[in-house]
Amino acid sequence: MKGTFVRKANLPGESFQVEGRPAFVLLPPAEKRQNPQPWIFYAPTLPAYPDIHEKWMHEQFLAAGIAVAGIDAGEAYGSPDGQKLMTALHKELTEKRGFAARPCLLGRSRGGLWVSSWAIAHPNQVAGIAGIYPVFDLRAYPGLARAAFAYGMTTQELESNLREQNPIARIDVLAKARIPVFIIHGDADTVVPLKENSAALAERYRLADASEAVQLVIAKGQGHNFWEGFFHCQELVDFAIEKANNGVKPAP
Repeated sequence: MKGTFVRKANLPGESFQVEGRPAFVLLPPAEKRQNPQPWIFYAPTLPAYPDIHEKWMHEQFLAAGIAVAGIDAGEAYGSPDGQKLMTALHKELTEKRGFAARPCLLGRSRGGLWVSSWAIAHPNQVAGIAGIYPVFDLRAYPGLARAAFAYGMTTQELESNLREQNPIARIDVLAKARIPVFIIHGDADTVVPLKENSAALAERYRLADASEAVQLVIAKGQGHNFWEGFFHCQELVDFAIEKANNGVKPAP
């Protein structure tokens, strides 16, 4: 269904289904489209997201000739089932619609679990990762008890398998591949604490001697909120556009 994309973003786009799940794509103006088409893989795609707070950001992407797409995997929290749906959308767009093989991933809040898990599984298909107060540690959010169902495990089973399932435990894969990352995160965030998530990712990159690949902007005094600075961050937009354009080229 083409027309105004209904996930509260009020942007021109198309809604369709992949593997029986709702998906969307926002396309730049016809005169700015490319082949292959650079794009941003957005998460979490849910009935409420993307929303009006992100409208300016997505408008900048489209104006720069960058498409945006996502798939509603439900509250998947980066689980293998959620990753399969992301892979299905990637396949749909790259094999049938002429999209570039390596998108820039953009994770907002719990969307950080989606994009980081998928990137860890597919580092050669990722041009970069951008985040707005993203989650990387299941223990910090949503907590193991809530995440376990999405992973098809009991809480105890998930806890026993965190080394294999928790994105923050596997960030070394991204660091060693030198996947570029840009994050903006508030230092007063109590929902998705900076220390356990974005700062922990930056530290894992540092330990892998890949600090130059991470930019972490700390929003002083900001929590998990709708502060305009999160959604009108020019640095993040510029990063995502650059990396999405780089994704048109073969992986280095």
